[in-house]
Amino acid sequence: MTAQTSGWTARTCPVSLAIFLLLITLHVVQPTQEFDPYKVLGVSRSASQPEIKRAYKNLAREWHPDKNKDPSAEDMFIKISKSYEVKGKTFSGPPVAMHQSRDFADSKYMLHHAQFNSDVLPDSYKRPYLIKVTSEWCFACLNIEPVWKETVLDLEPLGVGIGILDLGYERRLANQLGAYRAPSIIGLVNGRVTFFHQAVVREHLRQFVEDLLPGHLVQRVINDNNYQAFLDSWHVENKPSLLLFDQIPSVPLLYKLTAFAFRDYVRSGYVDQGASHNTKLLRQFNINTYAPTMLLFKEDTEKPVDIIQARGMKKQLMDEFVSNNKFLQVPRLVNQQLFDELCPVKQFHRRRKYCVLLITGEDEAFLPGNKAFVDFATVNKKDILRFAYVYQRQQQPLCQALLLTQAAAFPQLRTSKRIRFVLYRSVSGGWNGSEEDKFRLHEQLELLQKDPTYLRSDATLPELNNEMAPMFIIQWMNAAYDYLLQIYDGLLYSNWREMMPILSLIFSALFILFGTVIIQAFSEPSESKPHKPKPKEQNQTQAEDDASSRTSTSSRPPKKDFVEVTELTDITYTSNLVRLRPGHINVVLVLTNASKNALLRKFAKEVFSFSGTQTLHFSFLNADKHRHWMPSLLRSACSAAPSESHSDDEESSDYTGHVLALNGYKKYFCLFRPVFTGEDPNDSSSDTSDSKRKSRSRSRSSSSRATSLEVHHKLDRLGLWMERLMEGTLPRLYVSSWPTLNDASDPSAES
Repeated sequence: MTAQTSGWTARTCPVSLAIFLLLITLHVVQPTQEFDPYKVLGVSRSASQPEIKRAYKNLAREWHPDKNKDPSAEDMFIKISKSYEVKGKTFSGPPVAMHQSRDFADSKYMLHHAQFNSDVLPDSYKRPYLIKVTSEWCFACLNIEPVWKETVLDLEPLGVGIGILDLGYERRLANQLGAYRAPSIIGLVNGRVTFFHQAVVREHLRQFVEDLLPGHLVQRVINDNNYQAFLDSWHVENKPSLLLFDQIPSVPLLYKLTAFAFRDYVRSGYVDQGASHNTKLLRQFNINTYAPTMLLFKEDTEKPVDIIQARGMKKQLMDEFVSNNKFLQVPRLVNQQLFDELCPVKQFHRRRKYCVLLITGEDEAFLPGNKAFVDFATVNKKDILRFAYVYQRQQQPLCQALLLTQAAAFPQLRTSKRIRFVLYRSVSGGWNGSEEDKFRLHEQLELLQKDPTYLRSDATLPELNNEMAPMFIIQWMNAAYDYLLQIYDGLLYSNWREMMPILSLIFSALFILFGTVIIQAFSEPSESKPHKPKPKEQNQTQAEDDASSRTSTSSRPPKKDFVEVTELTDITYTSNLVRLRPGHINVVLVLTNASKNALLRKFAKEVFSFSGTQTLHFSFLNADKHRHWMPSLLRSACSAAPSESHSDDEESSDYTGHVLALNGYKKYFCLFRPVFTGEDPNDSSSDTSDSKRKSRSRSRSSSSRATSLEVHHKLDRLGLWMERLMEGTLPRLYVSSWPTLNDASDPSAES
């Protein structure tokens, strides 16, 4: 009876399997959670291991591709093998456990080619990444899945990046990383790929991540002399010092990861609390030996500026602690990145940071003044103020740009990615660190915070020299070491497919080198002798060289970054104003023939930071050619909304320096009235209408004797006006229709 039952089961199994394959074909888009190994093997959920093994042998014999010519035999055989891999070896509970592991692998850690190059690769310079390479039908991947899950739960809270690469779907990314088999585990740090070749155990993976980090990230402080030398190195490194006190003899991985993330900002040290030679250091700072403690020092090595102490030190807490103290009180500008972070470029003045810069020297004679500057910065620390200093010998281009006198040539109105415009003001009398100098600097800082236009000088700053950049020979040696390490790793583990490009490059270089040596060795002596030209030919070549040198020095290609300003004429008036697209604004400068060059240069410099906006256009109107257009426009605005200020503008006969923001679609404009400051710094416009009329009367009375140097001061406040224009806080004057240039230029039209 038992034999008959088993034979009947063997005969009916193919029928049930055929029905199951049909369902899979019809529901191929269903998720992988519907895969049931019990149904594939044709056994019940309470089947024993011998029954599962017997069913697997019968099905494997029937669906083997060499014996079964059915087109779906190969896919069915793979499913049977996969089901037996799960049920016969690793499965001992309900099928939900396997699905949970598959859900874990297909979660947020999946990598894509674009995401890897845009996010993961740049982020590898701040933290290491651990990437698992898997595939759809990788049975060995199921064996390492529990260890992988435990490792992720252990390393991810420490700050290690996690990723999963599917060979079947991301072949392009797999070729980029050099991953051609699954399962594999890859380490990524500083953009360099390293393969894991040991047994997949959590301890080995943790040590693998620790080995990925560069050496000497954390300096061990072993005695009092070593501690003092570590803290005093802020002069050379230009970084704060971070000390961690803990009971563990070795440096914790969490602290190494924090030191790696902020290695460009702080220097990290470690003190073992259990060592007997550190007792004096523990008493000096009153360290609690029952919890890890972090101290951060800046210029003052006797007293830390900040401290945290917690039993369960978390990565987020450590990152916030270091991020809030990653700069010295007065850092030295050693590269462009540090300058951009201290004084970032902001479009609106309310978000700008004012950088107080001290130009000093490295000699001992400057040390008292430098220390007094640090003390002043510590006392007057504010959110909008940044204090820094530079060594004049190290940053000569920057110092030359800032120390130019007012009589020097105007900076060019063009910029590039490495150059930016700044406004500055030099403190008269220099800096010696005396109480008088501190009082004078404090007074000028108070004036600056009240009036942003207090900075009257401008300069074009070049890119700062990178004082911390390694020498070329050191960079070349590091690159060569990385290549040799990659070659050794590939030869040791026979990764020939990954090693072929590097080996071909090396053999090509050797072939070219030895080929050149052999050709020179067997060349004839006559070929190596230089050919002496005749006197006539020599004179002719010298004349050609002189001519070419003169042409190269006299004709230089112009720079391409500039502000395009169009003149409003009868041809361009309609397209630039009347038929202007909705949402677009044309900023028009009114000038004359006499003030054209000075005003255009000042206008381009003031609006350059806004020229990247696609909805802004810049033009100028010659008042000598169209002198009646401006009065016609103001009369139209007065008729719509009469006011006293408009009547004053209408009575004026000199509109030089006025700037209008014209919205041709909605028929309104915003008006900028120039302020003539001249040489008197107290001559500025107030908020009352009486002071405005007095300022304009002084401007009109002195316009006849104003030089080109004084004319450009009419646009001193144009930058602030442009910011208010972008914010939408300027008053708008509406007109019923735009006056034409022909009508405005005709005297009869005015009457």
